[in-house]
Amino acid sequence: MGRGRVQLRRIENNISRQVTFSKRRSGLLKKAHEISVLCDVEVALIVFSNKGKLFEYSSDSSMERILERYEQKLYAERQLTPSNSESQGNLSLECSKLTSTVEALQRNLRQFQGEELDSLNLRDLQLLEQQIGNSLKRIRTKKNKLMHESISLLQKRERKLQDQNNMLAKKLKEKEQTSTEHELQNLASSSSVQPPATIHFPSLTIRGRNKEAQLNLNLVPTL
Repeated sequence: MGRGRVQLRRIENNISRQVTFSKRRSGLLKKAHEISVLCDVEVALIVFSNKGKLFEYSSDSSMERILERYEQKLYAERQLTPSNSESQGNLSLECSKLTSTVEALQRNLRQFQGEELDSLNLRDLQLLEQQIGNSLKRIRTKKNKLMHESISLLQKRERKLQDQNNMLAKKLKEKEQTSTEHELQNLASSSSVQPPATIHFPSLTIRGRNKEAQLNLNLVPTL
């Protein structure tokens, strides 16, 4: 007898449901990988468990690139087939896409923080490590640039202050020299010079044995 058709309905037993989910999930991921390799197609698979845990598969190294391609395809199709009025269904679809994009970005952010890494394989972890390394290099480069700019600005301020100090010192020295010269000039002008004095000497009479000579001397010494 052939195997009867399995009726699709929710499995009520929690353990059986979890076991079935694990088996079917592994098989689904395997089939997605096989079709991507055999048929050379891009495959993106996203599965959320009933507890909200994410399981995904991407034939490309970046799930976001496939999702962006998907959104561009939908946008191009809507442009080719314009509708008279925007329906509620289109709005719901757009909302769902935006929600998926936000969730993907939030998941990537948590993974960059070292969380929710259980679903990543070795290749994904290596890619994540490379992305974090590149981000750190850019951060260090920006930090070093800002540090050099700050140091250069401080050096310019230091040179400017030094120039101002030199200028003030020069002005102070000139002012001291000018003050000293004024003091010397004031001292010289305040000192009075006495006019030369005239000294009168009395007449002297010199008597000799045979003659008598008289010498009158008027000396005017200069002081």
